[in-house]
Amino acid sequence: MRSLLARLLPLFTFLWLFAPVAHAAPAMDFTLYDVNGQQVHLADLKGKVVVVSFWATWCGPCKEEMPHLQALYDKYKAKGLVILSLSTDDVRTTSRVKPYIASKGYTFPVLLDKDSAVVGLYNPNKTLPWTVVIDRSFQVAEQHGGYDPGDEIKLGELVTRLLGP
Repeated sequence: MRSLLARLLPLFTFLWLFAPVAHAAPAMDFTLYDVNGQQVHLADLKGKVVVVSFWATWCGPCKEEMPHLQALYDKYKAKGLVILSLSTDDVRTTSRVKPYIASKGYTFPVLLDKDSAVVGLYNPNKTLPWTVVIDRSFQVAEQHGGYDPGDEIKLGELVTRLLGP
């Protein structure tokens, strides 16, 4: 019995982390500035599939996930996918965000949530990385905490399904 539980635990953990929100809730609107000082309003993106990824420059798993987000963005931005990368770096480390993004060549919008107001709306426990997928009707389709290699495959499948043909 113990070995069966040991084998099933990773499956249950995976299902819990990738479980769709039981009752889709409307996305909570926010306005933040990007690394170039431009305002971004989430509500302006209604009608698009939006992946909101919370991360920080000091978060190893976040840095592992970001190249996969860029690949997803490159593949589907013409079909209406928007990736919003929300840095949760605080005032002490926020100056590292723009140089890091530039050094990696990331082209998706990177927003600054210096006081963690938005991360508090979507992820009160402040787990990083934290990914929220919002469908075209502005409903939260799924949320996911953490990053393990292979998570990008499930995210890609979900985005493909939400974007449609």
